[in-house]
Amino acid sequence: MDVAGEISNARKCDLCERVTKHGTTEHHLIPRMCHRNKWFKKNFTREEMQTTISVCRDCHRAIHDLAPNEKELGRRFNSLEKLREHPLLAAYLEWVRKQK
Repeated sequence: MDVAGEISNARKCDLCERVTKHGTTEHHLIPRMCHRNKWFKKNFTREEMQTTISVCRDCHRAIHDLAPNEKELGRRFNSLEKLREHPLLAAYLEWVRKQK
């Protein structure tokens, strides 16, 4: 598993499914700042908290810009499917998939 933020070149973004020339970065589905929180420790295993997805830089930025609350990200948007269902991210993904 890549360390958070490490770049892996020539990978397809798990979120928008584009291949970008800058590769992807790893996004923790449960933000690292939540890993010490009692609620998260009680509700998720260590493996679940370490789970990441490979996303392009644009999508990684969009996740944190459009859903800036880390605890909400960890509680409500902790899977690829749930991220795609986020109202603002869904609109962003529809737009970004049309871009080069």
